[in-house]
Amino acid sequence: MRIIPAIDVIDGKCVRLSKGDYSTKKIYNEQPLEIAKQFEAHGIEYLHLVDLDGAKASHIINHKVLETIATQTSLKIDFGGGLKTDNDVKIAFESGARQVTGGSIAVKQPAVFKNWLERYGADKIILGADANNEKIAVGGWLEESDEELIPFVEKYLKSGVSHVICTDIAKDGMLQGPSFALYKKMLEQLPGLKLIASGGISKFEELPQLAAIGCEGTIIGKAIYEDRISLKQLEQFILSKAN
Repeated sequence: MRIIPAIDVIDGKCVRLSKGDYSTKKIYNEQPLEIAKQFEAHGIEYLHLVDLDGAKASHIINHKVLETIATQTSLKIDFGGGLKTDNDVKIAFESGARQVTGGSIAVKQPAVFKNWLERYGADKIILGADANNEKIAVGGWLEESDEELIPFVEKYLKSGVSHVICTDIAKDGMLQGPSFALYKKMLEQLPGLKLIASGGISKFEELPQLAAIGCEGTIIGKAIYEDRISLKQLEQFILSKAN
């Protein structure tokens, strides 16, 4: 299972929210590059970078942060937040993203999202399936759609998607543990799914549990910034899997 720390960006700074609520913003570092370099120094290869300004504005904003991290580290970055047009995606890839995540766009403009899949390939385009009560949420989680989570993901698996980031919004930033039951249900009902679990990770012991149910990766945010999980622990987990 891949360990994928998250950096969420507002005004070029590394922040975290609770349940996607912008009023809960807490700044952890003015320089996201510093954080990214710490991750890299502990053997971490992957980074989930989210442009929260972009998610709110519906177009890419913090691409300079992406470019800085991509050019000054060797982290493989997946980038999301506000990618709505072909030009947004082009800017993200030109700025150094290895993969991009489309969430709201896959709900509201499926033809555009499928076009990205065809143009760039399934290894470059991740489906963001953010859910509240198993209903897909969109617009930086500010609105809920009528789309049911599992049929929504299933539809896109048939269209060629392989990687899906699923965040249970009720858990995100709450440090109360991830949605094990939801992820297990998804993996049982959706064969071939490469599921990246996101939201709620609160302690190191949850990581082997997510690996055991078959998650391909896990995104960890606040638990790192609040010192619930140390980078040393993550480094040891990665080394144990490599051996």
